[in-house]
Amino acid sequence: MAHGPVSAAFTVYEDFLTYSGGVYYHQTGASLGGHAIKIYGWGYDVASGMNYWMCMNSWNNTWGVNGGFWIEMGNCGINNEVNAGLIF
Repeated sequence: MAHGPVSAAFTVYEDFLTYSGGVYYHQTGASLGGHAIKIYGWGYDVASGMNYWMCMNSWNNTWGVNGGFWIEMGNCGINNEVNAGLIF
């Protein structure tokens, strides 16, 4: 939180390809493999009752919400694949 964004990875499923807003959580489709992204924040969505990570994807700015997405914390293994470092 005090040192900027972190990198992370998660399992991409077929339904992720059609994400267009809101909090993503895997519902249907096969696994397509792993994918690396940047987490730059977090929040709580009252409508869905979900805690989520605010992420930036590398595909392009026409995918998702200007290239970004929200994903439910812990969904698709993301909480186990976060990497950060401190440079002194």
